Amino acid sequence: MPVFKTPFNGYSVKFSPFYESRLAVATAQNFGILGNGRVHVLDLSPAAPALTELVAFDTADGVYDLAWSESHDSLLIAAVADGSVKIYDTALPPTANPIRSLHEHTREVHSADYNPTRRDSFITSSWDDTVKLWTVDRPTSVRTFKEHAYCVYNATWNPRHSDVFCSASGDCTLRIWDVREMGSTMIIPAHEFEILACDWNKYDDCLIASASVDKSIKIWDVRNYRVPIAVLNGHGYAVRKVKFSPHRRNLLASCSYDMTVCLWDFMVEDALVGRYDHHTEFAVGVDMSVLVEGLLASTGWDELVYVWQQGMDPRAV
Repeated sequence: MPVFKTPFNGYSVKFSPFYESRLAVATAQNFGILGNGRVHVLDLSPAAPALTELVAFDTADGVYDLAWSESHDSLLIAAVADGSVKIYDTALPPTANPIRSLHEHTREVHSADYNPTRRDSFITSSWDDTVKLWTVDRPTSVRTFKEHAYCVYNATWNPRHSDVFCSASGDCTLRIWDVREMGSTMIIPAHEFEILACDWNKYDDCLIASASVDKSIKIWDVRNYRVPIAVLNGHGYAVRKVKFSPHRRNLLASCSYDMTVCLWDFMVEDALVGRYDHHTEFAVGVDMSVLVEGLLASTGWDELVYVWQQGMDPRAV
């Protein structure tokens, strides 16, 4: 299976929604604590399985997350540790990029997510406790959402409702927002420890997954959120990211500080259906291809990016 070595520590990996073989990787020097960053755009060659670099963009600070545009196949949003949000056009040379740098967050930007249904807007979440709504053509944010009492580690759009998103925070709550409303529309006290990630189910727009420092993943139904519909235990340390499958309702992937990537079927008793231990440092980025069923990618602090098919060994040559 293809593997790519980055010069810095991996933080996030995202498949392109337009090209089966393309993905982007966010990296940060010195584990993201201090130093530069780099965005890599990679192509997967099917003939001789290999990841080759199409283009790379350097930043003065670490890059924590990425989001591909849903309307322009070459646009990429980067969440940067200096509080900036940068927009890159991968069709242009590095010297012409970024095409825009948005600097409103006052602390590290930790996540970026592009709206899948209203394709001109995206959200970013930050350690300044806020989520911001942007459109690609405006130099300033449309709105700031400030209710969380601590870092907002992740914010994700609902796959069907263009005005709805959820946010996960170190204040131990999940919040549901509607951009047409003044404040959050729902507050779920989802975990007793910091929540590092959240994601909406792609087939049931009422289901959300939350991932926490408490090592667990919980599946919530927003129609009745007093208790989770499933609790997934199996990681040995904090769960860093969680991602629902774009192809199967019951399947989701997760990655953790225990260095593993796991696959789960949250509707069966033995929910853990796959565990991959190919990383030798914290596994902090995972994604599932929208265009190729069963294709996974992960990155971690071991400076490696893996792409593999579900059920295969990511390290197999």
